[in-house]
Amino acid sequence: MQQTHDHPTFPQAGGCQCGAVRYQLNAMPIVLYICHCTSCQKQSSSAFGQSLRVNRADLTITGQTNSAEKPAVSGGIMKYEFCPDCGTRLFHSRTNYHDTLNIKAGSLDDTKWLVPAGHIWTRSKQTWFNLPQNALTYEEQPDNYDKLSAKWRKMMGLT
Repeated sequence: MQQTHDHPTFPQAGGCQCGAVRYQLNAMPIVLYICHCTSCQKQSSSAFGQSLRVNRADLTITGQTNSAEKPAVSGGIMKYEFCPDCGTRLFHSRTNYHDTLNIKAGSLDDTKWLVPAGHIWTRSKQTWFNLPQNALTYEEQPDNYDKLSAKWRKMMGLT
């Protein structure tokens, strides 16, 4: 049986470690997933990264960010946005996704409601990390995020 979770009220706020960049998410995200690729491991200095995909139109950012680009493991170009003062990475996007971007979910002020819909790039996950039973998993980049998004909506009690 699929467990549902209380979804938060919006807006939800977040920002960098020093407070120079703040953001407000004004609507429910599209999906939250865990990425186990080696780039996310290096960026987070941890076992994985948390990616909260949102519609750009639902996000308000105050303060200036710097950005960098690099080739993505799955192809295309990945753009990273971070605070120029403290270096906290806040967002990333792909050149072929014009209407969405991913918030680094740990940068939200309130993270208690975050429960991932699934895991991607599991072929490079840390060996000590055990994937949850019945989790949606992808050894690499999924062709699309439809199943992850549908599971997220169901988990959040939206369908």
